[in-house]
Amino acid sequence: MASRTDLVEELMSRHPQVPREAVIKEDLLRGGLAFDDAALTDNENGSVKPKSYFIFSFDHRTLPELGTAALRRPPEEIVLTGGPYELRRTVVSVRTNPSSPYRVGTDGDGRLRLFLDGRAIADVGLPPMPAYYRHTLANGKSVMEVAPTIQWGYLIYLTAFRVCQYFGAKEECQYCDINHNWRQHKQAGRPYTGVKPVDEVLEALEIIDRYDTERASQAYTLTGGSITSQVNGLAEADFYGRYAQAIEERFPGRWIGKVVAQALPRADVQRFHDYGIRIYHPNYEVWDKRLFELYCPGKERYVGREEWHRRILDSAEVFGPRNVIPNFVAGVEMAAPHGFTSVGEAIDSTTEGLEYFMSRGITPRFTTWCPEPTTPLGRTNPEGAPLEYHVRLLEAYRATMDAHGLSSPPGYGPAGPGRAVFSVSSFMDTLSAEAS
Repeated sequence: MASRTDLVEELMSRHPQVPREAVIKEDLLRGGLAFDDAALTDNENGSVKPKSYFIFSFDHRTLPELGTAALRRPPEEIVLTGGPYELRRTVVSVRTNPSSPYRVGTDGDGRLRLFLDGRAIADVGLPPMPAYYRHTLANGKSVMEVAPTIQWGYLIYLTAFRVCQYFGAKEECQYCDINHNWRQHKQAGRPYTGVKPVDEVLEALEIIDRYDTERASQAYTLTGGSITSQVNGLAEADFYGRYAQAIEERFPGRWIGKVVAQALPRADVQRFHDYGIRIYHPNYEVWDKRLFELYCPGKERYVGREEWHRRILDSAEVFGPRNVIPNFVAGVEMAAPHGFTSVGEAIDSTTEGLEYFMSRGITPRFTTWCPEPTTPLGRTNPEGAPLEYHVRLLEAYRATMDAHGLSSPPGYGPAGPGRAVFSVSSFMDTLSAEAS
């Protein structure tokens, strides 16, 4: 059997138009990486920004199975440079997998390196602990718990509601571990606030605004689990919208306001806009009709795929097409037992969805699927989708954007290899810097 190095280099050779950085990054995102103990952080007491578990676990093992990495957290992200592939600066979200062929450790000179199959392939940089993480709210809660930042500090991630009301096997999305992630953190005795009070969010943002003197933070995302009834007596648009309203009143124009929520009726979408949100992410998850019905049973039951797509198009009339950016989970197209078994067929299906939206001026983005072990699809597909799928998706994504004259979506920072900070997929690394 060929080594992982052989696979990576073969795909680099076959797809030279995809940046080498993106091939490595996608492989790390889909399969995870291991850490030597020396590469782990001292949580919030050290010099390195620790992994915050901002919404999902994004790990290939549960907390009890991670050992030292559960007690001394890995970093939120790493940055790769140099090595035999001459990598330009590449920011990668950390997904821990103790059995990965990728390992972060020190070389003979004490430098932190990324090793693949035992060979050093890149220098590793760690995110410094931001000044605002060293301060707490008046009630003792940490800023990291209330308003963690990702994408090398670019994005403040506000998971206002830590669980999802699509609950149980007949409703939960089959690749999503938001509810389990909540349970495992509570069982471990970690602070993990279920519903974040608005005043706590504002207090955390005040600390960030005060100590983020370089203005690295440029956007915030409001999100959490889907709401099918009410939370705090409010339906979804008003529950999440009230945070935006409070933020925009207190910090007018300080950050780009984004919300990840269900595809809601137009009147609710208009309320998001009126509350001050400027970018709307009504995620469509997976394009294929049969797979959507099987893998997103709650969304199919409560809304339905066709209605979901119609609402996305309607929302473009409220926000403008450029500011509607639905996410899909790249890789679940090939998840057994129901997914495509051919990479070509999976790419054709995904591209059909890209064409549907991009031809209307809407630019989807994607998160590279992490097969978390507590999810149905993660249990049956521990290796995730083939790396070839992810590499070919980057080609198809760029080609479809170019065909419709679209540029990189707003709210994601700079585009281009060596410049991108979006860390949970490589689509921004693959686009040209001129397109941003």
